Amino acid sequence: MKILQVLPGLDSGGVEKGTLEIASAAVAAGHQSHVLSAGGRLVEQLQREGSHHIQWDIGKKSLQNLLEVKKIRKWLESEQFDIVHVRSRMPAWVIWLAWKKMDPATRPRLVSTVHGMHSVSRYSAIMTCGEQVIAVSKSIRQYIFDNYPACSVDKIKLIYRGIDGQQFPMGYQPNSDWLNDWYTQYPLTRNKLIICLPGRLTRLKGHLVFLNLLAELRTHNFDIIALIVGDEDPKRIQYARQVHQKTVELGLSDRVIFTGHRADMRDIYAISTLVLSLSSKPESFGRTVLEALSIGTPVIGYNHGGVSEILGALFPEGALNLDDMDQLVEKTAQILKGHHAEIIPNDKFLLSNMQDQTLALYKKVIQSERTA
Repeated sequence: MKILQVLPGLDSGGVEKGTLEIASAAVAAGHQSHVLSAGGRLVEQLQREGSHHIQWDIGKKSLQNLLEVKKIRKWLESEQFDIVHVRSRMPAWVIWLAWKKMDPATRPRLVSTVHGMHSVSRYSAIMTCGEQVIAVSKSIRQYIFDNYPACSVDKIKLIYRGIDGQQFPMGYQPNSDWLNDWYTQYPLTRNKLIICLPGRLTRLKGHLVFLNLLAELRTHNFDIIALIVGDEDPKRIQYARQVHQKTVELGLSDRVIFTGHRADMRDIYAISTLVLSLSSKPESFGRTVLEALSIGTPVIGYNHGGVSEILGALFPEGALNLDDMDQLVEKTAQILKGHHAEIIPNDKFLLSNMQDQTLALYKKVIQSERTA
């Protein structure tokens, strides 16, 4: 198969990571893998793993992108892809507008993935444009059912995101070199209980709740260092300032470390006593929750969306009622004291399953009857 995946950029994030994972699986299976995006830090890895990258910026939310439709159509006709897989709304509109006017007998087959619970609108409905539509969790599947009834049920395929069990083995521990580098950079974390909140500095990720939790925990006399791991969002600088200011106001400046973006999350999970997921809106999946649990680090997260599905399967004790600060403090204190149930090994949300099922879906749609 000649496969094209399309997304806005390749810097960081779950969609980007999933794109690379499917690309590498396609190459390993002997297929031709291409990715179209505006570029980013992950392009080098993509190409190193055997895929081709086409730099074409059709991801910005601008009507200017509509000027690219004819160029995209001509390019698609010349490249003769078997599969085009769209993963984000603006690029999906551009691709779909180009694709629908191609010859139905020869155009590539179209697959889309609904990665998030976007605001319900005609703009967001484009993510159900595929001849097959991938839902990354049961929560996303239900979201499609509830909000886009025009999307035929038999088009929707549940394919859970997954992680590599060998990359995130139960009981994983960082090596001494990593630990030495870490403690050199962050000496305050040595011999401390560590609570970690991964995710970019956006309001939805719950940083202010996290800080309020830390303030409440002071009465329990825990010797805690908190890690906020993630980039500042260039579009939300004001929010990042608010988080830093709140840290100072609560007297937590000596207890909270802002690490920025880190590529060594597995090691950070491993030294953490607890990882939190405090997204106020349901997440489509919850990769950070799964990664931490897979190596044996407890996670507390709001009991909604994909996070609920992961916690329900691997660590039910970590499920938290939305916005229940009393319960959050209580559960956190119990885990910091070492009182928690055993984490169930992950044999459900595996990368190999996601890769195999996605490539099988590509083959299925190629073999299916074409419609005008």
